[in-house]
Amino acid sequence: MTGSRELELVEWLMARFAEGGSWPAVTLGIGDDMAIVDVGGQQVLLTADMLLDGVHFDRSVHQPEAIGRKAIACSLSDCAAMAVKPVAATVSVALPSGWSAEESRGLYDGMRAMADTFECAIVGGDTTAWNQRLAIDVGMLAVAYPGIVPIRRHGARVGDVLLVTGPLGGSLLGRHLTFTPRVHEARRVVGMLGEKVHAMMDISDGLSLDLHRLCAASGVGGQLEESWLDKVVSSEALESAGRDGRSPLEHALSDGEDFELLLAVDPSATVCVEGVTLHQVGVVTPTGLTIRRKAGAVEPLTPLGFEHRT
Repeated sequence: MTGSRELELVEWLMARFAEGGSWPAVTLGIGDDMAIVDVGGQQVLLTADMLLDGVHFDRSVHQPEAIGRKAIACSLSDCAAMAVKPVAATVSVALPSGWSAEESRGLYDGMRAMADTFECAIVGGDTTAWNQRLAIDVGMLAVAYPGIVPIRRHGARVGDVLLVTGPLGGSLLGRHLTFTPRVHEARRVVGMLGEKVHAMMDISDGLSLDLHRLCAASGVGGQLEESWLDKVVSSEALESAGRDGRSPLEHALSDGEDFELLLAVDPSATVCVEGVTLHQVGVVTPTGLTIRRKAGAVEPLTPLGFEHRT
């Protein structure tokens, strides 16, 4: 499935299952990083991520431990996106026929190490085998931290500053397997800034595409500043540019798999949070998606990003 067809399907699903349909327990359905469901008077958050060989990792190159680590880290990044506490995960794996017991153990060891780092229990799932490539599906359950309301994508306001937590671009050179989910950073930022954090999400598919999603959910636009983006172009983006001729900025805007956070924050808020790196990359505008070049020209910005296809 191409990126455009995937987006069309997601939009159809959001309309088909908006806010969980008629189920009163569903506070938030499809369309954000996690769903929110009321269970016995307490809100729990749920997400699921599927990773496929040849799309999200390459089994011929990457070791089972690194693959397992990423599988859990992706769902933990969803928790970071809403500033919530991961609690438990289920893991379902379709193992290729012929996999050794050692490879399988390595896969689960990688999952366990990442889950333990964030005090998240792996509580079950399913394991099967087939004559195809490795597939992993992770379901994650989380709860709100005391005193912190989960942050959604839909609250950005005109005039907000747009911030990111780290370098962007070139992740497929290796960082997409080794990134650290920004769970602790999200808790610190929202714990300090509170309601001044109007919207947040993780950058999984690329800054330009994910900014488009945040703006669409909020009913606003966004403008990035090329001169500010220079601070978040990663060394891997520079290396990738040298390999394929695309500019480092293009890599930073559209490569995806960065798993940094994108925030829309009230301009009156301090952006100095102990233990967290925050870079301003733009501002929220009334409509449209644009980029201001260093020479001053403002141009339309096409939302491009990581496509989930083989």
